[in-house]
Amino acid sequence: MRCIGLLGGMSWESTAVYYRRLNEVVRDRFGGLQSASILMRSVNFADIVALQKAGQWDKAAEILAADARALEDAGADCILICTNTMHILADAIQAAISIPLLHIADTTGEALRAAGAKKPLLLATRYTMEQAFYRDRLAQKYGIEAVVPAEADRGLVHDVIFEELCCGVVKETSRAAYLDIIARAGGDIDCVILGCTEIGLLLDQACVPLKVFDTTLIHADAAVDFATGAARAEPAGAERSFALESAVG
Repeated sequence: MRCIGLLGGMSWESTAVYYRRLNEVVRDRFGGLQSASILMRSVNFADIVALQKAGQWDKAAEILAADARALEDAGADCILICTNTMHILADAIQAAISIPLLHIADTTGEALRAAGAKKPLLLATRYTMEQAFYRDRLAQKYGIEAVVPAEADRGLVHDVIFEELCCGVVKETSRAAYLDIIARAGGDIDCVILGCTEIGLLLDQACVPLKVFDTTLIHADAAVDFATGAARAEPAGAERSFALESAVG
């Protein structure tokens, strides 16, 4: 089994989901005490958020590229950036290593295309919704037109991610607000991308009327495919159930 290198901690709430999902999928496929071969570098998220807010993406790229090289040197066979937003730096990180970086927009795009989805609503941080790196990749490589909520709704989605979900806080009021945003998106939307790795803590297929693509689960499942040389019979993105011991409100 190949070793999966995780660039995590952005936030650790979703990195924990990655770790569990990787090991659950390996156990389910191979049985017994089988688990994934994983190396992880978990950063101090506060440092990364400060760089995001300051627009110092080059500095963030230096930090994550160095961490990716360290994972490669330690024996990782691939790299996962365990956050959608920081894929804005994917090219710089890939250039710093000789092993493949499994891009979350590619694994998501493949799942969308396999499901016949054409026009997803993208829920994510402001960086991912408002900058072009993610939506352009989906459009250019997969022919998928991702749309984003209106400006005020983008602000709400972003604030819930950073002020609640990244802190382990899951509120029913925020879940209802997200569902309202999805309802306002319009009738031509055919699915929803949970385009921040924390959003799956708040929403899943059971509560969303449209098809849901959880990027965390899709990304992790693709990493297991890479590590084991397996081919999925179905697109990744199985439901993540609500086991929200940390939920409040």
